[in-house]
Amino acid sequence: MTEDWTAQAPQASDVSEGGGPVPDSRGEEERLRRWRMVLGGGPADGTGYVPTGNDAPMDRALAALYGRGEGRDGRLKAGAERGAGLGGSAPSVARWLGDIRTYFPSSVVQVMQRDAIDRLGLAALLLEPEMLEAVEADVHLVGTLLSLNKAMPEETKETARAVVRKVVEELEKRLASRTRTTLTGALDRSARISRPRHHDIDWNRTIAANLRHYLPEYRTIVPERLIGYGRASQAVKKEVVLCVDQSGSMAASVVYASVFGAVLASMRSLATRLVVFDTAVVDLTDKLEDPVDVLFGTQLGGGTDINRALAYCQSRITRPADTVVVLISDLYEGGIKDEMLKRVAAMKAAGVQFVTLLALSDEGAPSYDREHAAALAALGAPAFACTPDLFPGVMAAALEKGTIPIPEGAAA
Repeated sequence: MTEDWTAQAPQASDVSEGGGPVPDSRGEEERLRRWRMVLGGGPADGTGYVPTGNDAPMDRALAALYGRGEGRDGRLKAGAERGAGLGGSAPSVARWLGDIRTYFPSSVVQVMQRDAIDRLGLAALLLEPEMLEAVEADVHLVGTLLSLNKAMPEETKETARAVVRKVVEELEKRLASRTRTTLTGALDRSARISRPRHHDIDWNRTIAANLRHYLPEYRTIVPERLIGYGRASQAVKKEVVLCVDQSGSMAASVVYASVFGAVLASMRSLATRLVVFDTAVVDLTDKLEDPVDVLFGTQLGGGTDINRALAYCQSRITRPADTVVVLISDLYEGGIKDEMLKRVAAMKAAGVQFVTLLALSDEGAPSYDREHAAALAALGAPAFACTPDLFPGVMAAALEKGTIPIPEGAAA
């Protein structure tokens, strides 16, 4: 793979007061090259640099996507200034996808694919199996495929499922082990016993409880009381309800929630329910064995009725004091706001641990309804954005009824 041209963008020190590159005997040609790759050519760029070698195909790939110009419909069209473009040809798109994978690193490829879907309307071409086999699979692509699910021809669905499964399996490898370990510890801490077997002894707590039995002459503690964990019980200790907004803006969160839902469902001491909603409510608990089935059971897009979804979740809670409800939503409520808040307050009063995640993704600060988030926080139901890596710790704290570890700057 060639070098990452994005690491060579011009720095502030490279720019003169007039806005052009500053001549430098140490690297004038390299600076001109950087400016040319950023500005995209044409008489106005002022560099006079002609891309050669790998720069030429890199420039063509960038031009096809980011060339400026507007068509009659006001949409951006590729190649108006740079002279390239993808058009509507599947073969040309396939070549372009191959080019960007050749000349750019994976992280840049994913960004360019996302921009191509948004700017050039490539979503329709993803309905073709050949296109799906050519793209770099990531969470955002999965979200796009799910939004196209109902329009997808049968011959494409198997390819789409294979793409989605690849992403899901990568996420499970990254997240499953840590999630199970963290939550198992949180659940076991509620089952301490006073006569544990040797391998079940909690030595830190045992030492702390027996400090007064320290024998200086032997420099040791003779414990009169052992504290430890009980053996893992097969009985369900806690219930978890994941209530997930499937509006279009929540695509990445839906993907991660489906993976975590499958992981939680695999733990015998947890009873896990997964509910997705827009203006309708769908219970996908019976599909939790396979997160791919869960994802293809969703329907991204549509409106939002959080109140209706919470009403359904509330009706399924049988042990409020042992239940954690996680609402994953940007809180743009299309239902009845006051009723939504009353339901949350009622669940809290009954002993339910209630947490609101404004996003469950790595996408940074989400857009959300600040008024609703503040109202939930005032009820003692914290509302904040959470990355997948932090989710196990949040769930562990909720299961133990401890202080929720809210990331700095992420709370409403």
